[in-house]
Amino acid sequence: MRSERLRVDLTAATWRKSSYSNSDGGNCVEVADGFAGVVPVRDSKRAEQAALVFGVSAWAVFVRDVR
Repeated sequence: MRSERLRVDLTAATWRKSSYSNSDGGNCVEVADGFAGVVPVRDSKRAEQAALVFGVSAWAVFVRDVR
C-alpha cells in the first residue's frame, strides 16, 4: 500500500458535526464537504490542529463499517 501526503487548503472549509457526535460535547467529529476526491475530518474540540484528509473511497469504507 502506498502512502501519500496530500495538501488541501481548508481555510474556506465549512465544517459540520457528525450526526454520531454527542450533544454533550463528547466525540465531536466534524467533516467538510465540497472537496473533490477527499473528505477532511477534524476533532471539533481541537479545531486549531491539523485535520485528517481521507480519500473518498477510504472514507466510504469507514462510514459503511461504522454503520
